[in-house]
Amino acid sequence: MITDTQSGTNINEVADGIYRINTPVAIPGGPGKFNFNQYLIVDDAPMLFHTGQRQLFALVQAAMNTVLPVDRLRFIGLSHFEADECGALNLFLAAAPQAAPVCGQVAAMVAINDFAERAPRILADGESLSLGRHVMRWFDTPHTPHSWECGLAMDMTTRTFFCGDLFTQGGAGEVAITESDILGPSESFRVAMDYYAHSPQTGAILERLAGEQPTTLACMHGSAWRGDGAKLLRALSASLA
Repeated sequence: MITDTQSGTNINEVADGIYRINTPVAIPGGPGKFNFNQYLIVDDAPMLFHTGQRQLFALVQAAMNTVLPVDRLRFIGLSHFEADECGALNLFLAAAPQAAPVCGQVAAMVAINDFAERAPRILADGESLSLGRHVMRWFDTPHTPHSWECGLAMDMTTRTFFCGDLFTQGGAGEVAITESDILGPSESFRVAMDYYAHSPQTGAILERLAGEQPTTLACMHGSAWRGDGAKLLRALSASLA
């Protein structure tokens, strides 16, 4: 459903109770479009994963309000400290007085304890956070794909993996969820401006995530994906080797 005709911002359910908010943007001086996604998990304690940049706040909030009033948010998750991850964090905290940031221990130490207007709910590696029906599990993924403080999360109820910058796809992201190949397009996009850290532990981290058997990948850029997530993560690992 398009929620803003001028920007093209839209919201669609991609797993049970999980909604992708997508905004296409023009790349200054570059070809075509890019896109930014946030994911709203509707539950007893609703969560927004990724806030988008500060400039996108009004668009994301308006899209969210078609499903859930923003002031009902209880958690605002982020993978690492970057504008598209948490640029609008404090605006959402102001709009949702009972919400708390959610991040890993390193992100809290190096950025969020200072940046956020409210103390974060810090998750240790492997720790779970219940939202009601959905249970989010946190995985420390340092430098995968980038940033020391990087971490990723998975909803253990729907097997939805919030995979951040993994499998980034260019373009406007018109298709909310697909079962088509995303590895080829995402690798073509990555090779052009490689933003992976390629750390020694990348393969082991991807294998650990594959072991969780995700069935939906909630990508931050591009279409969400449905299928054998373990197989796709192992194929990514092989491509990076």
